[in-house]
Amino acid sequence: MRIIDAHHHVWDLAVRDQDWITGPELAPLRRDFGISELAPQARAAGVAATVLVQTVTVADETPEFLSLAGRSDLVAGVVGWTDLTDPAIADTLAALRELPGGDNLVGIRHQVQGEQDPAWLLRPDVRRGLAAVAAAGLAYDLIVLDHQLPVAAAVAAQLPELTFVLDHLGKPPIAGGALQPWVSDVRALAARPNTVCKLSGMVAEAGQGWTVDGLRPYAGTVLEAFGPGRLMFGSDWPVCTLGASYGEVVDTAHRLTDGLSESERAEVFGATAARVYGI
Repeated sequence: MRIIDAHHHVWDLAVRDQDWITGPELAPLRRDFGISELAPQARAAGVAATVLVQTVTVADETPEFLSLAGRSDLVAGVVGWTDLTDPAIADTLAALRELPGGDNLVGIRHQVQGEQDPAWLLRPDVRRGLAAVAAAGLAYDLIVLDHQLPVAAAVAAQLPELTFVLDHLGKPPIAGGALQPWVSDVRALAARPNTVCKLSGMVAEAGQGWTVDGLRPYAGTVLEAFGPGRLMFGSDWPVCTLGASYGEVVDTAHRLTDGLSESERAEVFGATAARVYGI
């Protein structure tokens, strides 16, 4: 089984600050994390390829990530950032494709979780940008909070030509143990055939003292709602290191999918990501 880690990050604080890393809980993340640190851990866990995902809303980050992917034998895809509200977004996406490593651009993401407008995804200028992402043959990663899931479902219904990839299960309140209304909302999103979900980010949402059994209701919900053919594994490294090592996260994903057949596990751990991102 060829494993693809469909979601991880890197950053170099000497190049650019990560202004979201604040407070004592996130203090362990306030250092550099690079591919040279990730690669041996990924190989040891049986991971053959990865998808590098944007971290900050800065245009320069995407060309840097594309260049890195072009030089790496591990990174097979980049989910970058560009301004969805820019009328020239189609030209921008085309220009990114022409850069060194540009053929590794597989998707776009914006930090919707930080937008004050609860209906930001439904704004006409944003929808126009999302349509341009679809026209470019790219996927769109949804980084939203659980209460933003209904709007995500609404925009997915309006843009059936675009594949929406839900990051981190839509950030359910795992630490508090609540399931509703997240279960209903994530099922409504999954009812749209142009949606996919990443089995990622659960350790961070669960917090210290997490257990595999505590994650099972959430993993089980998305497994049932999306099915293995629309679910993909992601480590969320290095954010996951706040509660688990890279190897532990991979092992946890295996344990959470232990009820699947071999072919279904192959979908979750590689085939879905390969198909959605064109890896």
